[in-house]
Amino acid sequence: MTISLSEFLQQLFRTPSLLITVALTLGVILVNGWTDAPNAIATCVSTRSICVKKAIIMAAVFNFLGVLVMTLINNAVAQTIYHMVDFGDNPKNALIALCAALCAIVVWASAAWAFGIPTSESHALIAGITGAALAIQGGKGINGGEWVKVIYGLILSTVMGFGIGFLVSKFIVFLCKGLDRHKTNYFFKRAQIGGGAAMAFMHGAQDGQKFMGVFLLGIFLAKEQGNVTQFKIPIWLMLLCSLIMALGTSIGGYRIIKTVGMGMVKLDMHQGFAADTGAAFSLLTASIFGVPVSTTHTKTTAIMGVGASKRLSNVNWNIVNEMVAAWILTFPGCGVMGYLMAYLFMRIF
Repeated sequence: MTISLSEFLQQLFRTPSLLITVALTLGVILVNGWTDAPNAIATCVSTRSICVKKAIIMAAVFNFLGVLVMTLINNAVAQTIYHMVDFGDNPKNALIALCAALCAIVVWASAAWAFGIPTSESHALIAGITGAALAIQGGKGINGGEWVKVIYGLILSTVMGFGIGFLVSKFIVFLCKGLDRHKTNYFFKRAQIGGGAAMAFMHGAQDGQKFMGVFLLGIFLAKEQGNVTQFKIPIWLMLLCSLIMALGTSIGGYRIIKTVGMGMVKLDMHQGFAADTGAAFSLLTASIFGVPVSTTHTKTTAIMGVGASKRLSNVNWNIVNEMVAAWILTFPGCGVMGYLMAYLFMRIF
């Protein structure tokens, strides 16, 4: 099932609840582009391969392309997010719960940004809608078969991100042993810009699909079609989500760039390229198999792997501990927030 742009616009202006849901969903996408997408360009900025302004523009463009191109090829991640929870048989209550979840995500992500902590909007999204579903369904409403993919994603992003970053860094050092450092830096400066573009592309491919899945869920609930199980993402929705995400990225996120690219590990250009390569490959693998993973989690573990390839003391473990604590807290924290907001919204509306 799908929905045309004209049908969507007619429904939007006839249904105030859909208008609110769409506004909140676009707000979450904007916040994602603002607070999460900067992770993609953190390394190429920290090694001075590209300036912040140009890097943000590059990220905005490739986030846009990632959403559009990857969704045309494979929308498995959107399907996973769409089927992850069940808001019940009452479309009105389900829409209220979804709005509560989206509010929880915005609050959580904004608070994390204020402290400069690169938390994951993907984890916040999953936790928020899960908490809201549990609230409306009285402790039920979780599709275990789809939710377990989140666990697979956590393992995949950690092991592959860290492992590939570590191995690529080691391999580059082996290949370039004895070569003129000036010449290799000249190459890796340009290669790393390509790596940053690839990371931005895969961020759009992963996170864009997650939010489009939620967007369509809101549309179908507003149309009282909560029983839709299969859908096709329309081109207009791909364009809308990618443009909003690109707008969010263009606002910038220097705090996050500083924490991830400068504070955690001091990287050389070849190490930045290794981190981007490891993270982008991990995200591509997850996207192909429909596994929703955190781009923040994947990128930061890849950077850790690169830092550890030289020596463990290269990694600033104090910052790592802060980020790990944020990741651990996101699931229960945003989940509880989604639960409480859904409970509150149900009483108010």
